[in-house]
Amino acid sequence: MEKKCTSVPLADLGALRVRGPDVVPFLQGQLSNDVALLTPEHSVFAGYHNPQGRVIGLLRLLQLEHNDLLAILPRELGPVVASRLSKFIVRAKVTIADESASWRVSGLTALPPMASAWSAFPQAVSAQARVGNSIVVRVGDNPPRWLVISTADQGSAVTDCTPGDRESWRRLEVAAGHPDVYGATTEQFVAQMLNLDVLGAIAFDKGCYTGQEVIARAHYRGRVKRRLQRFASRGPLRLRPSDSGQLSDGRAFKVVEAVQLADGRCEFLAVAPLVAGEPETRDAPGPAPDTALIEAEQLALPYTLPD
Repeated sequence: MEKKCTSVPLADLGALRVRGPDVVPFLQGQLSNDVALLTPEHSVFAGYHNPQGRVIGLLRLLQLEHNDLLAILPRELGPVVASRLSKFIVRAKVTIADESASWRVSGLTALPPMASAWSAFPQAVSAQARVGNSIVVRVGDNPPRWLVISTADQGSAVTDCTPGDRESWRRLEVAAGHPDVYGATTEQFVAQMLNLDVLGAIAFDKGCYTGQEVIARAHYRGRVKRRLQRFASRGPLRLRPSDSGQLSDGRAFKVVEAVQLADGRCEFLAVAPLVAGEPETRDAPGPAPDTALIEAEQLALPYTLPD
């Protein structure tokens, strides 16, 4: 019988454990989204920014227990984010630890029709549920996608799936227009450049947090001229996060995420001007003089960017 799901080990993702009586008010002053919205049934996607509003890392927050949270992020950024957050604890009753070695993260996709066995899985994006010994978080649609988080000494709650590879999961993330931030791209992009406002990672009605002034100014005082967009090269090409180049219409770009296609072409998410001919700003310098032109077609995102 054909299996209706695919499971992908995401060994490059790690986990921070943040807990203590003051964990929610502490993170409220550090992250861009409303941490008070966290419940055992609802996760929160948020950015951690420097004072200039540039994204240090993107975190998927889960509530394990009351005052006990887990933050999923690229494993390479775990020590960096834990160290920077720890500097602001001061008198708060909070502990922060990089527990990446203690947790296992997998990506799960399901193909329709979904059997009744999937009814325990959260059906809305960002919804969270316990399934067996795992925490399952819905992170996307078309196809339905979940993160499955288990302790390293326990197996996943989902075992009867076709094994998938990391590139297949990355293709889905790129097609969804969903960014991530790595060691090569940390502190390079202001929040709206990564479409965090469109993706629900910013709460504009919450209190102050690090970088809030810059992010709020961009939201209320003018259109963001450079944003994350989706492209596919017209010929064989290999790109990696932080690579920069110039499109044939003259727009400079910087790669956020990229994946190889079966025919050797590259599909990628990159921050670039929304309109060709937009002047570059101090926050987004153009490519170096020797940067090669990239022949690429622009692809649609599954969400609408603000005018």
